[in-house]
Amino acid sequence: LGDALQGVMTHAGDSYNCDTTECIRGVAERERDAVVRSAQLMRAHGSVCPVVSVGSTPTAHFARDLNGVTEVRAGVFMFFDLVMHGIGVCAIDDIAPSVLATVIGHKPEKGWVLVDAGWMAMSRDRGTARHPVDQGYGVVCDVDGVPYPDLIVVETSQEHGVVAVRPGTDAKLPHLRIGSRVRILPNHACATGSQHDDYHVVRSGSRQLVATWPRVRGW
Repeated sequence: LGDALQGVMTHAGDSYNCDTTECIRGVAERERDAVVRSAQLMRAHGSVCPVVSVGSTPTAHFARDLNGVTEVRAGVFMFFDLVMHGIGVCAIDDIAPSVLATVIGHKPEKGWVLVDAGWMAMSRDRGTARHPVDQGYGVVCDVDGVPYPDLIVVETSQEHGVVAVRPGTDAKLPHLRIGSRVRILPNHACATGSQHDDYHVVRSGSRQLVATWPRVRGW
């Protein structure tokens, strides 16, 4: 066993239950301490244990000390999403991925705008439902990625999304003509990304496509 075992790894999933950066820092230190002590115990019993691996996007950003760690595995670290925003890891402007959608209808009597992006485009993930600010199925932005005030996707069907003002706010529904484009920031970038074959890359502040990145799938 000692010859075959390559190391120890952990994932600080409880960091997702934090609502302050101090909480995340505490989880990050406990994560590091646990995995480093485990590696030390293994080495004391004859295992080389070359890999000491920690992971989770929240703790990757708020770890005070990574002494003894050889690898950091952070999943949504490079993209961010609304869950990360909701627990204080990033600003909403830091969120890279969005789903480009088209306005296809209006229901003025209900205060709805309909778009062609349902759960097949966004995923069913409702990771912000237990946050202080519930983002529905995603935050709606203009085509350049600037969020409309308190405008979210409140419901989805397979192919369609219902856009409305967040309940309990004084925001006004913007005029979005049929055929116009919007961008929707996802709750969970991993789940939303898995609904698509490629990432179409544009630079911040530009609409010009600069690259297409195929998704590398494990299934």
